[in-house]
Amino acid sequence: MMSFPKDQSYEDTAAYRQAAQPGFTIRVEKIELFKVPPRWVFLKVYTNQPGLFGWGEPVIEGRSDSVIAAVKELSAYVIGQPASSIEHIWQLLYRGGFYRGGPILMSAISGFDQALWDIKGKALNLPVYDLMGGPVRDRMKVYGWIGGDRPENMAEAARQRVKAGFQAVKMNATADMAWIDSPDKIAEAVARAAAVREAVGPSVGIALDFHGRLHRGMAKVLARALEPMSLMFIEEPVLPENNEILPVIQSLTSTPIATGERMYSRWDFKRLLCANCVDIVQPDISHAGGISEVRRIAAMAEAFDVALAPHCPLGPIAFAAALQVDFNAINAFIQESSIGIHYNEQADLLDYLGNPGDFDIRDGYIAINERPGLGVEINEELVREMSAAPNDWKNPLWYNADGSLAEW
Repeated sequence: MMSFPKDQSYEDTAAYRQAAQPGFTIRVEKIELFKVPPRWVFLKVYTNQPGLFGWGEPVIEGRSDSVIAAVKELSAYVIGQPASSIEHIWQLLYRGGFYRGGPILMSAISGFDQALWDIKGKALNLPVYDLMGGPVRDRMKVYGWIGGDRPENMAEAARQRVKAGFQAVKMNATADMAWIDSPDKIAEAVARAAAVREAVGPSVGIALDFHGRLHRGMAKVLARALEPMSLMFIEEPVLPENNEILPVIQSLTSTPIATGERMYSRWDFKRLLCANCVDIVQPDISHAGGISEVRRIAAMAEAFDVALAPHCPLGPIAFAAALQVDFNAINAFIQESSIGIHYNEQADLLDYLGNPGDFDIRDGYIAINERPGLGVEINEELVREMSAAPNDWKNPLWYNADGSLAEW
């Protein structure tokens, strides 16, 4: 790939001088998709200028082939468009079809949107956050995952995360739960949280992800039982299709409630915010319409005095794109990182980057990245190599003791 030294920008190249001629427009020329382990999809958007391209990450975990098909179908609306027309292309992709929204279409839009912002930033030799008005902070707090789908050995895992530089961690609250389950499951969840708190002390943030695994009755019980743990937040206490239950849960706890990873547009979040039942919104930069839409969601949340903590258990492009919004949005308070997450087999978050040092975590924070565009240098040779091997991640299927399907 083409990269520019710190003292050279795209404007210094022969390609830029050609593009600067009167009447010349930089346009989207073609796209290329790479399905890479552990469970990510990378999109490369080329322009009619050699060396000027952008990267995006359009994916739904476990449904990557469906998103790939959507990207290919939507590319007919993008190829030939001026690459700088990010908002027009977003509206075209969203409103150009009679059926809108949902995880597949919005994830496809997300990948294009990220890549177009990357192109614009590179063309102007500016980070994306500068294109949105500039940074409001010079470092961003991040948290790391501990444990797995069925959480165990949590205290030691939390200690290791703190040693690695994190000042906040998140873990699954429970494994599978029946609609109404036994008290020992609640006691086990509380004991795990207490062990982590004892291991890391009062200054480290601890978040518990209910993962939508609990139904109304058990979510109420666990939210109240966790009250003494001084948690940073509880996440997705119920499935998003049951968000009308959140006011009930909120009335039972003072712990901040977070949700939003399975909500895909500002219209989804509008209903949540108007119900006044959430403290933290968690749109995913690769599922909720990309940088453009997540920045709009952040502004909506700010108007309701609600914090932003973008969801991101994904790859380096999505992570870098989320950080661009974080550095620009005043209500962003912490960023999820997939470094070392239990899903990352065959490749970890920074393995596909040529500049992993720009994402070092020190004292719980990542410093602002001043590279143009999304700020990532993709190791394209490795991407091509890894995409050649079959990979088809699917989430596990869980069953209750009676044989009925449980929420994963």
